[in-house]
Amino acid sequence: MRSVTIALGLVLMLGGWLTSPSKGSPVNGMPTEDRAAIEGVLTTQQKAWNEGNVDTFLEGYWRSEELTFSGSQGIARGWNGVRDRYRKSYPDRAAMGKLDFSGLEYRELGPDAALVLGHWHLVREKGDVGGVFSLVFQRFAAGWKIIHDHTSVVPPQTAH
Repeated sequence: MRSVTIALGLVLMLGGWLTSPSKGSPVNGMPTEDRAAIEGVLTTQQKAWNEGNVDTFLEGYWRSEELTFSGSQGIARGWNGVRDRYRKSYPDRAAMGKLDFSGLEYRELGPDAALVLGHWHLVREKGDVGGVFSLVFQRFAAGWKIIHDHTSVVPPQTAH
């Protein structure tokens, strides 16, 4: 019975992820102004990245020792740890390339929390790379900030 309850819970939870195919607008009722504010954070991050400005990119993250980032290199903890991870992984403008976000899905987790799923892609001279991410946002007095980032590289699909 417990597995049926868990399965039903997952089905109901995933039902909230439905999006409109034309605009990607959520069906889960996230307030428009919250979604716009979060989109603003992501737009600012993308612009800063494409200008080679890691410090401005990092302004979208919660400046706290409780910030976490999970990726292929493990878990980075704290704002300084996340900054160090980015600087090590992307030491110069060439390594950073041009960033694009796509396929964004928004999910309200509560009045002051949201989850954003999406795809990221870097176009670089040494070869393109991309993958998926999930970002947990929290609303603070200073606005919406990322409190957890889980980013994964997904190898490109090859035609058979």
